Amino acid sequence: MGFETTATIASFGGKLVKLKHRAESTSCDMSLNLYLPPQSNDQLVPVLFYLAGLTCTGDNGAEKGSFLRGASKLGIAIVFPDTSPRGLDIQGEEDSWDFGTGAGFYLNATKEPWTKGYNMYSYITDELPQTLFKEFSQLDGGRMSITGHSMGGHGALTIFLKNPSKYKSCSAFAPIANPINCPWGQKAFKGYLGDDQELWKEHDATELVKKFKGPMDILIDVGTGDNFYKQGQLLPENFDRAVKDHGDPSMQVTIRMQPDYDHSYFFISSFADDHLEHAAKYLHA
Repeated sequence: MGFETTATIASFGGKLVKLKHRAESTSCDMSLNLYLPPQSNDQLVPVLFYLAGLTCTGDNGAEKGSFLRGASKLGIAIVFPDTSPRGLDIQGEEDSWDFGTGAGFYLNATKEPWTKGYNMYSYITDELPQTLFKEFSQLDGGRMSITGHSMGGHGALTIFLKNPSKYKSCSAFAPIANPINCPWGQKAFKGYLGDDQELWKEHDATELVKKFKGPMDILIDVGTGDNFYKQGQLLPENFDRAVKDHGDPSMQVTIRMQPDYDHSYFFISSFADDHLEHAAKYLHA
């Protein structure tokens, strides 16, 4: 189903468009933000998907991530989707901040009752881009990249590793890089997927990269002052070790430990330009 435009906001010569549409995969109305750079007025532009973290909506990255100035300069459209279905009236959906509403974990649930609409993997990889490319002719569906923060970093990594031919590049800010071994991931996977830990591995970047074939170049930033990193929720070192153990020199991952930075949008906005340039290197190749 097509989009309803709820607002259009001028920004850095382009425009931020606030959209809403009925999504079949999530069984509800979904809201998102789309930034169209000034270059989209007269040419096709590539697209970067930014996946937000726990408790966030499609507004957080657009309003606080400091992506729009760089996207305007580089001629990249950015899509800021929501993080979960909303208002499905599933028992327990609103009980905690790290499961249910705002915490879709970018997977397709296999455990009832979450199968009703917690299908963010299908929404992000199929339904949303298909709808966008159908309605916004200035977007180049052949040039997509993906990035994300925290839970969204997990989503970016896993979606890229499962669909390397679909995305030109991938990066992540403080991703949940090994969710089967951290409390956030274990809670979400048990709730959405049940007890089969082999199924969990299909949604874990560290497990997926062990079986990955082909070249890759992933940029990851993590703050040394990030309390969630200190608590063992992120585990980027496990992902890094899995890439090194793979032994394929064409598989590159750059993990930058940024001194003193925390988990907030102050951290994201400080390095947003680097991630845009990383994407541009491949989107404009």
